Amino acid sequence: MKNNLSNMMALDIYLSSLSKEDFETVSSKIDYDSSKRLPLMSWDIYSDSLMLKRKKAQREHDILKVRSLAKKLNWQNDINAIFNEQQFEAILITDIDQKIIWVNQGFTAMTGYSKVDALNKTPHFLQGPETSNDSKERIRAKLNAITPFTEVIINYRKDKTPYKCEVKIFPIGNDEATHFIALERQVS
Repeated sequence: MKNNLSNMMALDIYLSSLSKEDFETVSSKIDYDSSKRLPLMSWDIYSDSLMLKRKKAQREHDILKVRSLAKKLNWQNDINAIFNEQQFEAILITDIDQKIIWVNQGFTAMTGYSKVDALNKTPHFLQGPETSNDSKERIRAKLNAITPFTEVIINYRKDKTPYKCEVKIFPIGNDEATHFIALERQVS
């Protein structure tokens, strides 16, 4: 036990001496046995690893829910292609009239609004005084053109604080668009 503790302390000292890039590379390769006691820095690496696994699982769960909706609503789009290599925190699905029919938990985490708060509203309810009219016009034009696009817009959380939001919108449906998927994330 004493030797094991010395090894873990040496690991902590080694890890604390690394640059951020080297630390991320090395820490991702450390295999953790959660039944063993770990020093503080080792615990930080373990918890970071666990958080990344949770985020990945949540992402997979969200995509699975969207696939389920796609099947139910007979969408012909390649859902995997929509999500492929996309970064997002929130997912909103609206009908063709832009009424929200589904949001993921990431939407609540990012905006403070629950699913109940958002359902049957348009994403316009997230806008406020600093939201650019030019951004709103570009979004409206691209939605009317039924074309995929990316836009950055100032939105507002439930507590009224503004944030910059990157929105990637994809029209979905069968022979013609019946819904939109919006993948959103906060940007600086």
